Amino acid sequence: MAKLRVAVLFGGRSGEHEVSLVSAASVLQSLDRRKYEIVPVGITLEGRWLSAGGAAARSPERVLREGRPVLLPPEPAPAGAARRAEILRADVALPILHGTFGEDGTIQGLLELCGIPYVGAGVLASAVGMDKEIMKRLFVQAGLPIVPWLSFRRRQWRRAPESVLAAVVRRLDYPVFVKPANLGSSVGISKARDREQLRRALQLAARYDTKLIVEQGVDAREIECSVLGNDDPRASLPGEILPGREFYDYEAKYLETGTQYRIPAPLAPGLRRRVQQLAIGAFRAVDCSGLARVDFLLARRGAQLWVNEINTMPGFTPISMFPKLWAVSGLPYPRLLDRMIALALERARERAHNRYQR
Repeated sequence: MAKLRVAVLFGGRSGEHEVSLVSAASVLQSLDRRKYEIVPVGITLEGRWLSAGGAAARSPERVLREGRPVLLPPEPAPAGAARRAEILRADVALPILHGTFGEDGTIQGLLELCGIPYVGAGVLASAVGMDKEIMKRLFVQAGLPIVPWLSFRRRQWRRAPESVLAAVVRRLDYPVFVKPANLGSSVGISKARDREQLRRALQLAARYDTKLIVEQGVDAREIECSVLGNDDPRASLPGEILPGREFYDYEAKYLETGTQYRIPAPLAPGLRRRVQQLAIGAFRAVDCSGLARVDFLLARRGAQLWVNEINTMPGFTPISMFPKLWAVSGLPYPRLLDRMIALALERARERAHNRYQR
């Protein structure tokens, strides 16, 4: 039986480029080569696509350094047609891409045009999951609990900064968290305790996106729950993050060793079920498929629970919560990758029943 040809995409034009390389290294090492023929495809910060074979194929850095150019024309290849570039021979794509031009629906749209099944959320859910403003609006529509928040356009901030500052002070209490609307891995996020810190936080977030989010800070534990599935998703056991810094920023996630994890999280059975139910609710609210990680805030006093955000392509680094949570839920890393690929093919089979002509 022929092996399934899997294209693993990584890198990309994103502030999370380096995180993607670490995630991809874990995936390339863990995919079962007895089942899959693996085609690593690295995307440079400038947007060039490169692939490599041999020993270099196991190292994302070597693929980007030594790889040869590959193409992905935006058209489906008919059965039996000659393939014009290596990536087109893929039976399924695994886009281990985080942030802009990878997790925001853009690469998903290209793969749709090419007719290549792919792991993870579709175009709509990917775009919504990346845009924190639209995500929050859908969460509200679905009746999910979220913290109070405001959003502003970058141009609005640059034209009338004092008006933006006044609006935040009028509607929210310090401390607040300021984020770019379209980015992940806590890039560009700051905690502000006064007006001057708020000003600096908005200036930082404005470097990364045209929309800025300001959220009410709450004294809360950070809980995460993984979801896997298409039409019938299921949730993992929840985990808890204890940041080595004041909050779980980029440095705490990837550069420092002080962060600790409780997997599974010490939660009462009823609260654990509530986290799982809300995780599936968030997954469905954005029309997600394949996989996601849903992040929560749990009040330190009482049992108030807020949905913070959904991540449609969570990290796969050695310390990432998504695979760790599934491991304690009975699905170890290699089997998790198998399941993700199976869900991608399942979704493609279902979509093959769609008609695009009258």
